[in-house]
Formats: sequence, structure tokens, C-alpha cells
Amino acid sequence: MSQERETRIAVVGGGSWGTAFAAMLSERHGDVSLWVREPGVYAEILERRENRTFLPGFPVPPKVRPTTDLAEALLDRGIVAIAVPSHHLRAVVRGAAKHLFPGACVVSLAKGVENGTLRRMTEVLAEELPGFSGRVAALSGPTFAREVAEGKPTGATVAAVDEKVTAVLQAALSGKRFRVYAETDVIGIEIGGALKNVMAIAAGMSDGLGFGHNARSLLIARGLAEITRLGVRLGASPQTFAGLSGLGDLVLTCTGDLSRNRTVGMRVGRGESVQEILSGMRMVAEGVNTARAAVGLSRRTGVPMPISEQVYRILHEGKDAKTAVDELFARALRAERD
Repeated sequence: MSQERETRIAVVGGGSWGTAFAAMLSERHGDVSLWVREPGVYAEILERRENRTFLPGFPVPPKVRPTTDLAEALLDRGIVAIAVPSHHLRAVVRGAAKHLFPGACVVSLAKGVENGTLRRMTEVLAEELPGFSGRVAALSGPTFAREVAEGKPTGATVAAVDEKVTAVLQAALSGKRFRVYAETDVIGIEIGGALKNVMAIAAGMSDGLGFGHNARSLLIARGLAEITRLGVRLGASPQTFAGLSGLGDLVLTCTGDLSRNRTVGMRVGRGESVQEILSGMRMVAEGVNTARAAVGLSRRTGVPMPISEQVYRILHEGKDAKTAVDELFARALRAERD
């Protein structure tokens, strides 16, 4: 792949994160194409240079080129970043497959697990893009879109099995105040990024119930233990979960006021119905769907995931949040490392 083509980037997904990521990358790379599904969002960016629907208040640089045509977005792009919700990823990638430049690297920015198949996002990419399976990667870390758009400092980790792929992506995806670290533990990066959303809903429920800072810290610590147990069983390194895509993203999502997942949890804790909350949300809270997948992974692997189990029962079976907390505290006492 030529150096010029290698650093030509397409971002697939015109939500808040895709828009912010494309804007950040355009500072270094200039021409960044942005595929947008919604015609209204496309018109907003093209005519007003602002994504008022998903990222209001931030100018989209002129070097970000929006389009509703996947073929146009992907033409001659050596790096393709997929920034769509996890439950849309397979369909979008299937549509993009015939337009990808041979030799392109494809990196998932989605943080979730596919319901039903329980596939991680790079596994979905590999299935839909068999000719690119050696060049798929995941990027994850504490990255609220609004703060990235504001140019505030943050970092993320990019992971691929092939170190040459991670080297290319690390160099290309780093920005002036966006530091990218390289990793080969794809499983750990993706499990940490997906499951932290479930824990953020739990932390939000705790806050909504008025349980205070101690309870939130307890949930973060035990949530990290739960995520790590599952990840290690699936083949990840335990050290990965102390990094940006593990502890870093978990703390951010469980405590930050910009967290959609925490917000959902807080509203549930205050007594609102899940259906009412979700029907009024324009953007996706990934943890709602991931809670179902987390329980599926727990049952498939035999790894106990009591917090995820209770979040699933509250969100999808209508269980009372206070009752769920009582049951968590009634569990048999054990060593902390168990």
C-alpha cells in the first residue's frame, strides 16, 4: 500500500463519536471522508458544517467530507474506521465490503457484543470481510465524543493481532491531543470496552437510588473484577484491564456526566421505566443491549457475572432495582480475588 493511500481515512458513521473522530483526524490528515446514514444529518454537515442532531455546538472542519454513499466514502481509503452502534455493525460492514480498497485496514470503534452470536466486533468484521481478517482492529478507551470534539486531551488503545497493523493504525489515528497506544490483546480491549457500559448502567442506578460515593466505588471495583474474570476466560491478558480500555474507560463511563449509559441507569434508579427512557433517546446506550450479551457470555463460559445478571434482569425483565441490590449483598461472602 502506498504511503499516501495508507493514511487516507474514511470514518463510517455520522453519530457523535464518528463526527468527533473524523474532525480530530482531519487536523493531521486533511481530507477525511465521513459516511452518514441519515440524509438530514448529511445536510446539516454539508450546509451548516455542524452535526446538530448528534454533536450540536461544534463546527465540523471543511476537510471532513460527508457523504451518504458508502462507495464514495471508501474510495481509495487505506484506513476505514467503523463508528456505528454494535447492533448495526454487521449490516453496515456487509454493505461496505465490495467498496473497500484491497489491503485496507478496518478498525472498529464500536463498543459492544453482538446479541445472538455473542461475537466481538472484530469477529463480526472478520466474518463479513474474510479477505481483510488479518487487517481488522479495535480502538477503545476513555473517549467522550464531546470532549474529543473540544480538543481536550485523551487517549485510546488500538489492538490487532498483527503488530504491523497496530503500528500503522497507531501512527495514523493519533492526534495533537489524542494519544494512541498499541496492543495485540484484541479480546481484552474489546471485552473491556463493551462490558464497561453495563457497569456504567449499574453505577448510574446506584446514584439514582441515592446510595452515594462508597457504593459507586464498590460497583466500579467489583465490576472491573467481573469484566476481568470473563476476559481472562476468553483468552485475554489480565493486565489489559488495568489499561485505557479497561479501568480507564470504566471509571469515565461510571462517573462522567456525559455518559449515556450512566444516565440510563440513573433514570432507572429514580423510578422511570426503561421503555420510557429509551423511546426518548436519540443516541444509543450500548450497555442496554450488551447486558443481554454479557449474560449470554456468562452462561456460555461458566463465569459468574452477578452485576451484569442483575442489570439484565432490571432492564429486560422488569426487576426492581432495590431488590437487585439486596440480592447482590446477600450473596455468599468470598475472598476478594475470587
